[in-house]
Amino acid sequence: MADAAVTDTHALVFHAAASGKLGPKAAAFFKRCEEGQASLYVPAAVIWECSLLARVSRINLRRTVRAFFDDLFSNPAYQPLDLSVEQVYAADELRFSRDPFDALICAAARTMKLPLITRDAEIRGSGAVTVIW
Repeated sequence: MADAAVTDTHALVFHAAASGKLGPKAAAFFKRCEEGQASLYVPAAVIWECSLLARVSRINLRRTVRAFFDDLFSNPAYQPLDLSVEQVYAADELRFSRDPFDALICAAARTMKLPLITRDAEIRGSGAVTVIW
């Protein structure tokens, strides 16, 4: 599918919560996914970060992490993206952030040669990936 992107953790959580916190381009992209007109890749690092955030009650998925992602991935527009050795190497080469999740998520977008849906100012300012927000 030509219209594809990778998501950062907060963007996915904002979409799932229907919080209205997504930027206009990000919201439009998620809408295209819901309509089956775009694909969104969810890096394994996003799944793990959601798990950790839910564990300490920073986010409420309203079900188990597995059930949340099973529901999400029941829509073929949303695809899990396994962590690869190449992503780890690419993350190591990104020196703009000390956040290991940001590095792995950016590396996932870079290795897929896709834009990243994020509002993260550090990522946006780094130029490491093309950003949709």
